[in-house]
Amino acid sequence: MYQLAASHLSTVRDLLRFAVSRFNEAELTYGHGTDNAHDEAVYLILSALQLPIDKLDPYLDAKLLPDEMTAALELIRRRAEDKVPVAYLTNEAWQGEFNFYVDERVLVPRSFIYELMGEALEPWIEHPELVHRALDLCTGSGCLAIQLAHHYPDAEVDAVDISLDALEVAAVNVERYGLEDRVNLIHTDLFEGLEEKYDLIISNPPYVDAESVDALPQEYLHEPEIALGSGEDGLDATREILRRAPEFLNERGVLLVEIGHNRDMLEECFPTLPFMWMETQSGDGFVFLLTREDIVNAGI
Repeated sequence: MYQLAASHLSTVRDLLRFAVSRFNEAELTYGHGTDNAHDEAVYLILSALQLPIDKLDPYLDAKLLPDEMTAALELIRRRAEDKVPVAYLTNEAWQGEFNFYVDERVLVPRSFIYELMGEALEPWIEHPELVHRALDLCTGSGCLAIQLAHHYPDAEVDAVDISLDALEVAAVNVERYGLEDRVNLIHTDLFEGLEEKYDLIISNPPYVDAESVDALPQEYLHEPEIALGSGEDGLDATREILRRAPEFLNERGVLLVEIGHNRDMLEECFPTLPFMWMETQSGDGFVFLLTREDIVNAGI
């Protein structure tokens, strides 16, 4: 089919129609940047052709060279048949106004935490300059650590991950943003071996429970399993973070953690903790905030 398409399609409009048809036919799962076949196809095609990703109309009737058509069709085939997330095909993922290099060594960036830095934390961190040192646990591609450095320009940021492969990707992004002097990449398991105290700790740890890991769509199986699952109920890493965070937070320090759909389970496990559930574009049940004082007073 794809060889036939290469000899019959000629314009971006043709290619877009073909891609949407193939994506619908394949019943793809979305969630790595777009939520429907049309938007996924537009982004993939414009990226493949080195065109601005926010300007489709001027190029719809542009004819493609044979090599361009062949290359774009191969990406469409891999998305439709191999179910590869589009971010791995383009080696690029966006989070707000930031874009990052990604490949299959890291999760595709999609954390809600990026929405909550800066103004959203002002009730707890009155001024950005009050954050002198920050920590990003399970940094992956380094996307959140880089955004920490942006929102808190006086902060030195430690970015931790258990995966050396992930830290290699993070290093690419840190260099891309010129933050080698402010973002320190550290290979360790959560807090193991750390000695600093932090004004702000953030984490998007693994939080998918074992049953859900087994049922993940094929797209998500391209992502590193170590970054998805965390024990039978998905909360092993979060428990460790809550247990040890007071050791590493300054007196007025703040902890911000994403836990997916595990709110009910987490509140059941820690009934004395006064979780502040932060509002994001997708609701208020995915990211919690606690101060050091909250955790210490709860006596966990």
